[in-house]
Amino acid sequence: MSSKQRSTAPGRDRFVHYDELGTRWLDNDSYGHINNVVYYEYFDTRVNAFLMQATGCDIRKLPQIGIVAETACRFFSSLSFPQSLEIGLAVERLGERSIEYRIGVFAAGSNIAAALGRFVHVYVEAHTRTVTPIPDVIRSAVTPLVVADSLWN
Repeated sequence: MSSKQRSTAPGRDRFVHYDELGTRWLDNDSYGHINNVVYYEYFDTRVNAFLMQATGCDIRKLPQIGIVAETACRFFSSLSFPQSLEIGLAVERLGERSIEYRIGVFAAGSNIAAALGRFVHVYVEAHTRTVTPIPDVIRSAVTPLVVADSLWN
């Protein structure tokens, strides 16, 4: 990816699924904008909420669970409380044992992302934590989110 592509915020067309999320008073830092670490909470919340909604099950109770192996975020513009957000999801890579999500954080109604996230789940056996294939129920839920391009590689 060139430095020009790296500095350009992605648009809505780079994501497949959207959900709304409200900011909270405690999300702001002393500079009056959403603190950078809070974006990682948004990523974790939206990915896991999507999985629960799309599978119809409590993913925490599956014999195989997704653990976060990697995260990243690029910031393009600031957001602040009180502001409504729209979180876009796509899957950049669906492997045998891991899923790489693309996450866009948008101010409600904006066509350009304020932040771009990367979030990687690796699937493990819940009790032993040994790496295992992605459960079929999860694979079925995320397959419609798969896109052909990458904003990270």
